[in-house]
This record gives sequence, C-alpha cells and structure tokens, in this order.
Amino acid sequence: MQIFLDFDSVDKYGPQHAKTTFAISGEELERVEVDRLDRVAIEANANVGDLEGEYLVDGEIDMTGQLRCARCLEPYPFANRSPFRLRYRPRRDAAQLSEEELELGETDLEVEYYSARQIELGELASEQLQLSLPMKPLCTDGCRGLCPQCGENLNVQPCSCSSKIEDSRWAALRQIRDELQKKN
Repeated sequence: MQIFLDFDSVDKYGPQHAKTTFAISGEELERVEVDRLDRVAIEANANVGDLEGEYLVDGEIDMTGQLRCARCLEPYPFANRSPFRLRYRPRRDAAQLSEEELELGETDLEVEYYSARQIELGELASEQLQLSLPMKPLCTDGCRGLCPQCGENLNVQPCSCSSKIEDSRWAALRQIRDELQKKN
C-alpha cells in the first residue's frame, strides 16, 4: 500500500496530513550496521509554500530497532525520533539551469525538486531514516572494540595478546634507530 502527499489536494483542499508506519529492512537501506528495524513511523504535513509551486512538508520520523556497533560488532537497541522540514519546488529544465550560476544558501539544503505532484511517504520515510541513523554507530562512547590481533571483544575481557603490536612497515626505520643507538 502506497500513501502519498498530493500537492493538487493541497491546492484544492488546503493543508494535508498523513501518518503511517512502514516495515523497512536494513537490506533496503543498504546499511550493514542496521541489524534490525522494528518499526518506522512517519507523520507529515504538507502546506503551500511562499513561492509559486512551492510546498512545505514538515513532520517527524520515529524508529526503533537494533544497530551493530562499529567497534565491537555487537548488536544494541536503538531508538530515534527526528523532525524534518523540506521545501518542494518544481524541477526546472536542464537548459535553464545551465545558463544560471547558482549559489546555495543555508536554507537551500532543505530543498527538494519535484516533477510529479505526489510525494510517496515510503520513499520519504526511507530518506529521512537514512539521515537520522548515525554514520558510525557505537554501543557506548567508551566501547573498547575488538583486539586487532585475536579479535577478542575488549569490552567483555582483556585478551592475552602482547600489548605491543609490531607493524612490519616500520621495520626499516626501527633498524636505522637501533644502529644509531649502537653508535651513541
């Protein structure tokens, strides 16, 4: 079932409101750190904007699920509620755009361009969900991660690996250092 915000209805009947819940998977988002999404709820309001053909869509995305920590790879619960505000403006043709030099302002970052006069809420929910997920999810700020040698989760227990990790790329410099120390 697809639910739309229809700009023709906004013009004819005034502000439109839509509220629904979607099932979106981590595979659909193409984000490996998303372990599971329980629900994604979106609420959106569409109004006529200040410019000709402009529409304002504001609302909120609410999600719960489970993410995978970028350091220790353990799953942890995650919930987020994020407001959004977008301005939809009609798409201009390519010839018109190539002749103009445009400078983006701070408010231009919330502008989307439309050619169809309907906005599908599922696509809007996916887009806003992508923006609300952390780039590097961490189970805690103090997560110690995995041992680079044996892979032991350092949050659970310390590993028995040597704490000094040798990097073979520095071997030539170590050899020069050792020779200089012998001379002194």
